[in-house]
Amino acid sequence: MQSSVEALSSSRYKLVTEEKAEGATYTPKNLADFVAEQIRRAAPVTIGNRTIRVLDPATGDGELLISLLAQFDGLGTGAIEVHGFETDIRAVNIARDRIKQRFPKVALHLAYGSFLDFVLDEVRPHDSGGLFAKDVVPSYDLIIANPPYVRTQIMGAEQAQLLATQFGLAGRVDLYYAFIVGMAYVLKPGGVGGIIVSNRFMTTKSGGAVRQAIREQFNVRHVWDLGDTRLFDAAVLPAVLLVGKHDGRQRMSAGFTSIYTSTEKPTQQATDVIAALRFDGVVAIDDGRRFTVKNGTLDISAAADAVWRVATAAGDSWLVTVEASTWGRFGDIGKIRVGVKTCADKVFIRTDWDDMPAETRPELLRPLTTHHVAQRFRAGVAKKTRHILYPHETVNGQRRAVDLATCPRARAYLEQHRSTLERRTYVIEGGRQWYEIWVPQDPSSWDVPKLVFRDISEAPTFWLDLEGSIVNGDCYWLVCKKPEDADLLWLAAAVANSSFIEAFYDHSFNNKLYAGRRRFITQYVEHFPLPDPALPRSRNIVALAKKIYETVGISKVDDIARQLDQLVWEAFGVPVKEVTG
Repeated sequence: MQSSVEALSSSRYKLVTEEKAEGATYTPKNLADFVAEQIRRAAPVTIGNRTIRVLDPATGDGELLISLLAQFDGLGTGAIEVHGFETDIRAVNIARDRIKQRFPKVALHLAYGSFLDFVLDEVRPHDSGGLFAKDVVPSYDLIIANPPYVRTQIMGAEQAQLLATQFGLAGRVDLYYAFIVGMAYVLKPGGVGGIIVSNRFMTTKSGGAVRQAIREQFNVRHVWDLGDTRLFDAAVLPAVLLVGKHDGRQRMSAGFTSIYTSTEKPTQQATDVIAALRFDGVVAIDDGRRFTVKNGTLDISAAADAVWRVATAAGDSWLVTVEASTWGRFGDIGKIRVGVKTCADKVFIRTDWDDMPAETRPELLRPLTTHHVAQRFRAGVAKKTRHILYPHETVNGQRRAVDLATCPRARAYLEQHRSTLERRTYVIEGGRQWYEIWVPQDPSSWDVPKLVFRDISEAPTFWLDLEGSIVNGDCYWLVCKKPEDADLLWLAAAVANSSFIEAFYDHSFNNKLYAGRRRFITQYVEHFPLPDPALPRSRNIVALAKKIYETVGISKVDDIARQLDQLVWEAFGVPVKEVTG
């Protein structure tokens, strides 16, 4: 976010320097003031009796440091030393001038350089792994930070893996993960930090390593998930972490506040989204927007790398009731997969295959399901039907590329595009044929019934595919481990399309994108609950789901859908939309 990714342009991290990839998103003043106030409130009482050493590891234009210094100005504290790192020399000069003008007595040490390099120069991970193996005294009492947000896709897998190794992390690593671990090293025991980050790490599999590191190295005081408040111009959903360095004492309970767009009637009024954080419930702000604010605690009952969510008495009681009526999970039906990815869609996927002369039209064409036909229970009719040239087959239980010698028209077509396809060097380097799809999935599964669903949508959109189509990479899909369990797909479709699952999602994962949209990805959907399929109510649910599938597009299904929705709520033992907190 705040600093430039040029911080990684040393010999350790040679990365792209385009503005888009720099992660530079300077902090709005109202958010900077909020974080600074939380740090001051949490700072040890004795901090005023000695020199305070303050750090911003990604200084930017100095907004965060100015806000923090303002919190301590006039409080009679001892001397303040301010330290910062920034890899944009222009920003360094701007920050230095701004801070000197406002706080001329502050001892200012702004370095033109990389905080991550500084940390790695101070501590070299031992062979046993772990940045904290070397015993060096941490330096800073207070940290305020908005580290750069640069995802693995922009950094590149090689650079991300380097960061993971050097900072004792695992899996897909975003740049700010390394900053968080580095800050844990340099913060003194009992010190306090306020960190602005993307909220993405709280609920994704890739964030598991940093969630674990935070819980091991810090006492988390409070988490504010600022959701879709649009505090930044960039398309990043921010969060604020208020942490103390773990000092060996018993860990305290952490507060958790979330704020997301709402369409419900407000019961309170606030000037802006920061002011709205003081309330609980639906809050209207002066610019006309409405938000639902939830206050609870950070659920730390699960494993250290578990998803972070707001825990409230009402919400937890609701989940306990649901769990008591849960027979299994979607992940028990079968493996959830993303659709195929060709990395050359213009070659493999077209809507005009039928316009080709029959003598040149390729073999191996298969119907393709995409988000364009997304509709509950049964796919809609696309304006343009898409087919994919699918050069894969299963033989003796093993997937392999089709021998193009047996498909002369497909071979001729693919040869026309050979130069384009061979530019996907990673396909060939992976020991694959140049004409293969990069992610083909399992060819033997396409012809069996499958549950398909969109990745991102405001309301869940799951449908049955009984036509043997191939699923595109903009959707996910699920087939049964056992063919005789096909009715479980109908039961899952009913649960997934219900208003119940929206409530379950919000209680369990606490993650939305802009405009109230949710992400329906493997790590969430595999945990969706299923009632006992042997119960009469479940059999009724399956029957109604099939009826909707057969009826949709022919006559209205609203009444059936409402009846089905009610049955799903009842199947889990909770009244319809009983809990909103």
